[in-house]
Amino acid sequence: MNETRTEWYIIVNPRAGSGKTLSGWTEAERRLLECGVPFTSVFTRYKSHARELAQQAARDGYRRLLAAGGDGTVHEMFCGVLDFCIGTGTPAEEFLLGNIPIGSGNDWLRSLDVPRDIETAVRLVSEGASRMQDVVSVTNSEGKVCCMANIGGTGFDSQVCERVNARKERGHRSRWIYLTSLIVTILKLKRLNVEISGDGEVVYSGPCFSVAFGNGRYSGGGMLQTAAAVMDDGLVDVLVVPVMSLLRIAREIHRLFDGTTPESSSLIYRQCREINVRPLDAASSLPVEIDGEIEGVLPVTISFTGQKVGIVAP
Repeated sequence: MNETRTEWYIIVNPRAGSGKTLSGWTEAERRLLECGVPFTSVFTRYKSHARELAQQAARDGYRRLLAAGGDGTVHEMFCGVLDFCIGTGTPAEEFLLGNIPIGSGNDWLRSLDVPRDIETAVRLVSEGASRMQDVVSVTNSEGKVCCMANIGGTGFDSQVCERVNARKERGHRSRWIYLTSLIVTILKLKRLNVEISGDGEVVYSGPCFSVAFGNGRYSGGGMLQTAAAVMDDGLVDVLVVPVMSLLRIAREIHRLFDGTTPESSSLIYRQCREINVRPLDAASSLPVEIDGEIEGVLPVTISFTGQKVGIVAP
């Protein structure tokens, strides 16, 4: 086992955000140096590279890691650390993870009620501000395990995610990508047929438009799907949108923005330690989105591992 490193390991995603990553990182680097924060930085070169870098950093003895980018970079950093912990039996509590918000969404920070600006991020790091967050694992149909830092889903959620990511791969970096993808998905809304179980009891079975599960509250640049989620309560929140008329959806849509999804009589909201979502027909083996990244297809199991990890937050 390598000796524990005391400096920060910063994973910089040069493709995050809307083409402003490098200028944002230049500002963050300057502020870190001014504050006397010791760090080593490395740039990602391809998709999932941040996950590989985080896992290797953990092997090399780093226990304090920052993702300079958006929610996708945060997700990969969490996954890399979880990979190391699972492989070695190292407690997740040994790690302290944070985000320098250079990406376009940064919903993880929003869920933590942390201001999404570089100056605040560097100040929290330099002051040693920290708290604990639940470690939530996601196991897909192939048995592959990843970590969910914030929110995931299938159905409507993953369809929007696929459209957003496809446009990013084509070089689009506009702040409106999510909104336009959201509108297109609504116009082409597809249903899925699933059974959802929470802690061994069936929560819902049948056709629906969407299943969202969250450790955090915010997704999609500000939507509150799992509005009652608390990141250190040992529970995963789930929101099911059953099949309903477009008129009914229009009447309920405000709840995604005012935080009242748990209060709706038309939506299904539960809190569980473990959630299982399985398709009831072949057509419903849809992709699963975790923190804005596609991580396999249904069935999927989302569960609180019983461990917690340190995060940079007040």
